[in-house]
Amino acid sequence: MLCSRLTNANILTMDPDHPVAHDIGIWRGRIVGLDEAVTSLPAREVIDLRGATVLPGFIDSHVHLAWTGLKQSTPSVAPCKRVEDVLAVVARAVSREGRSGAWVEVMGYDQRPLGRHVTAAELDTVSQGRKVFLMHDSGHGCVVNSAVLDLLPAGVPHQDGFLAEGAMAAARRLRLPYGQAEIADAVERAARTCLAEGVTAVAEAGIGGGLLGNSPVELGAYQLLRDQGRLPLRVQLMAAGDTLSPRDAHRDDGIPRALDLGMRTGFGDDWLSLGALKIYTDGGMMARTAALTAPYAGTDHSGQLQDDPDRLTRLIVDGHLAGWQLAVHAIGDRAADLALDALERAQRLRPRPDARHRIEHAGLIRPDQLPRFARLGVSAVVQPAFLHSFGDDYADVMGEERAPWMYRGRGFLDHGVTLVGSSDRPVTDGAPLRAVQFMVERASASGRPIGPDEAVTVEEALRAYTVAGAYACRWDGSAGTLTAGKRADLVVLGDDPRRVPTSRISGIEVVATYVDGHEATETEKL
Repeated sequence: MLCSRLTNANILTMDPDHPVAHDIGIWRGRIVGLDEAVTSLPAREVIDLRGATVLPGFIDSHVHLAWTGLKQSTPSVAPCKRVEDVLAVVARAVSREGRSGAWVEVMGYDQRPLGRHVTAAELDTVSQGRKVFLMHDSGHGCVVNSAVLDLLPAGVPHQDGFLAEGAMAAARRLRLPYGQAEIADAVERAARTCLAEGVTAVAEAGIGGGLLGNSPVELGAYQLLRDQGRLPLRVQLMAAGDTLSPRDAHRDDGIPRALDLGMRTGFGDDWLSLGALKIYTDGGMMARTAALTAPYAGTDHSGQLQDDPDRLTRLIVDGHLAGWQLAVHAIGDRAADLALDALERAQRLRPRPDARHRIEHAGLIRPDQLPRFARLGVSAVVQPAFLHSFGDDYADVMGEERAPWMYRGRGFLDHGVTLVGSSDRPVTDGAPLRAVQFMVERASASGRPIGPDEAVTVEEALRAYTVAGAYACRWDGSAGTLTAGKRADLVVLGDDPRRVPTSRISGIEVVATYVDGHEATETEKL
């Protein structure tokens, strides 16, 4: 007997052999079959969807759940457009922290609406002896007050309290990490936001270290949720590259660096597992630290790499040799050159045809770099919503020639590169349907066209958040399409994204989200 059968539905399976169905049968969290294979089978529950559209659950292949959840419960300066308003928010946050010398964290900071950065001296006027850490929305910078600057090691660079990239990481290391219970609560909050938007599985883009690691023992928070039955969707964790340590191993093993116990990509189960090794090569466009081959428009500044190029290359090569799938953060085209060169070197040393290495963001990719992605079999994990939210600013700083190269779609697909959709939440809106709309429209929130020749079809955009997401996370044997034997992870929509005007896609209602065959509101029982 089936556990449940969904009937009278417009089921878009994303499987070319059976693209559309009307019935789907579920037993113990797996899909039994479609249409005539299940219509005559008895079921404990038959759910009439009254013509609603069903898709495989969306896969967000690059998120920061802990950061998202912490941001939801932390004071934010996101609406502020004047320095004095930012200082007022910080002052209120300081007044709620009664302990002298304590850390006060505030999120949502972006200097662009202000016209300049807030300074350490200005934060000093409202900090009352506390250590203030104002987190940049990009995740690639922060502003701190003098109480923090005084604790930094000698030589850490800053500009009147603004710390970028490694300098920001140095400031984060000064404070005690978040506790496991606090991280777990944050992850659960963020995961439920994802579920409400039709997301059933995510890849957490870096734990335990790097720019956004929240604790050296961050994995424990996810295991705590799993043990307590509070993990409401599937999570694949990327270990930060700097968590690898040199290891003395047998020469034939060929493992120069590893996590403790030698864990690597693939360890875990259907709910919680280790995915790719996350390696940062550069910064971000919002903070003007993405590494470019030519300067940002109107400046002589071309961003920065996270480390010496040789050291970054060795880390990428060592990760490959140790058996990891690699997720290499490269936003600027100069960083992408470094990543592609290193991946090519790694594959020469030890060919791994199905390594499925990924370049995260691929924010500015020159035409000559597209064939290299294809030749190396590297997926491009892009964030379409970035150009919806920040497109006007990004296009201005890239200039007329380079603006069409940002967060490409058609260019990757035409070269045979796997195009993977993701959000990088909480940097901007994480709703997959909004991203699908942008991939088709290629227009910023103001209506400005951003590389219209890079537009893809609705079907191709949906594939980026289902089939391609499953491939990039090595879940293609169990997710990404609605076919017999795969997980019963699916989203029910109030309309068919292929049939509505493009401008209405983001407004389609997410009627229900199913994980393991259970509607999302029931997942806490699992």
